[in-house]
Formats: sequence, structure tokens, C-alpha cells
Amino acid sequence: MPYPKPQALEPTNTPGALEHPPGALRIKLVLLAFWVAVSFGAAWFARDLQRITLGDWPLGYWLAAQGAVLSFIAIVVAYAVWMRRLERRLARQAATAEADPPSTLNPYHE
Repeated sequence: MPYPKPQALEPTNTPGALEHPPGALRIKLVLLAFWVAVSFGAAWFARDLQRITLGDWPLGYWLAAQGAVLSFIAIVVAYAVWMRRLERRLARQAATAEADPPSTLNPYHE
């Protein structure tokens, strides 16, 4: 039984359908840098972190067992909060722009 030929995807005509809001890339880059610092920083400084103890366990153990997971959860929460603020700000700007459109009167237009 032959498989049906796949159909080509048509681009959508919705304006802004594939665009990210301005500032979203900056948010992603900051959080990605934090992720890299947490992931590789703990491994890079593992020997130094073993000298510091919390309770009976070295700090390297705590970071590997709990700190990395908690920091990743913090990254997800920070992304959600940051993007919500950005989207609300952009929605307010769009509502203001719609309520007060720029003047279309052009003295050179007939």
C-alpha cells in the first residue's frame, strides 16, 4: 500500500504568527547563561566546593543533589514571570496604540 504524498506547508497569513515579542530573545539568553553557569560552574569548581560543608555533607553534594534541580525550577518560574510581564507590557502598548492611532492627515495627500 503506497503512502500518501506529504503536502507542503503553506505559510500563514497571520501577521506576527512566527515572530517573537521584542525582548524575548534577551530573556532567553539571560536564562540560558544562568543555566550554563549552574550546570558547568558546579562541575568546574567541584573540588573547591567540596571543602565547604553544610551539616555533614560537602557543598558539592548539595549542589549536585538539590541545587541544580532547584535552579532549573527557578529558571522555569523566572521565564514564566518575565514573559508574563513582557506580554502584559506589549498588550498595554498595543491597546494604547489602537485607542490613540497616529493622525492620518497628510497635507500632501489629495
